[in-house]
Amino acid sequence: MTSHRALTTLRCTIPHQIPKYRQSYHSYEHNAPSTYTPAENAILSAAIAHVPAHGFTATTLSNGARDAGYLEVSTNLLPAGVFSLVKYHLVTQRLALSKDISTPPIQEPTNVLENVRALTLKRLRANEFIIHRWQEALAILAMPKHIPDSLNELALLSDEIHFLAGDTSVDTSWYTKRAGLSAIYASTELFMTQDRSPGFKGTEEFLDRRLEGAHGLRTTIGEIGRWAGVQGMGVINGLRSKGVRI
Repeated sequence: MTSHRALTTLRCTIPHQIPKYRQSYHSYEHNAPSTYTPAENAILSAAIAHVPAHGFTATTLSNGARDAGYLEVSTNLLPAGVFSLVKYHLVTQRLALSKDISTPPIQEPTNVLENVRALTLKRLRANEFIIHRWQEALAILAMPKHIPDSLNELALLSDEIHFLAGDTSVDTSWYTKRAGLSAIYASTELFMTQDRSPGFKGTEEFLDRRLEGAHGLRTTIGEIGRWAGVQGMGVINGLRSKGVRI
């Protein structure tokens, strides 16, 4: 029950759980702050290539250390263990959103919704090569000790998408838009882990329905929270049946 609640809370957040801040930088405006040491970056970037075969596991980290030219014991440089690998994927893929954008917004500001859709899809598609392992990542993100960092990263993603989409709001809608997108992204990402349609067409259609149906923040979050609550329990039970300790 605790894991179920954590998963639902983590990836389908409500407004007061979104950190109330404005980002001091965006990846377009400045180089990203140095989040990782050279050794950490080398190990984690090499380890990501092993996720499709070995998942978000200590084995993957050890393989990454070996490929990067370090002893396997060098994974001790990552005190958060496999969470470091999950977070590395989240951070690098968030920052990658701006790489194909020479000057934001990607379209005229009047097309903010279309821009949000395009950027959200781009981020979701970055999960394609590891989507069969992403339920493992969700279980790791849902661990109580990781929830603050995980929620913060989700908030940063929503902020980055809105910024790159051309959103210039400065009133209270700044928060509600980002909280709403966090909920929409979270539910769509979870849906994608079970999507077997060609080219993840079902995920794209699911996202469109969520965006089109977002008439009000409370309605959107309530709907997604109920849906994810049911699906989240299925994720937890499925992982437990495979021997994952949750």
